[in-house]
Amino acid sequence: MALRSVDFEVFGRVQGVFFRKFTKQEAEKLGLKGWCMNTSKGTVQGQLQGPSDNVENMMRWLRTTGSPSSKIDKAEFKNEKDITEYSFNDFSIRKDS
Repeated sequence: MALRSVDFEVFGRVQGVFFRKFTKQEAEKLGLKGWCMNTSKGTVQGQLQGPSDNVENMMRWLRTTGSPSSKIDKAEFKNEKDITEYSFNDFSIRKDS
């Protein structure tokens, strides 16, 4: 199975609205691994790893859905690449930067 990895950053009202909690739930539902965290500039950033189709679904979710109280202005994705193995054991929420 082809695995993908991508870094993400989501802009808008994404802090204080349970965005990280819902991101973790959605990632786990899709069988993805990685992490997310709040940044000092008011965004949420992280990394996703998993089957290509599921990573695409999660990217769409980060662009358009998010948590119920969030307001996403935009989502940026960088360093998208094929990988042969996971770098993470699960999907975690990291402490704020």
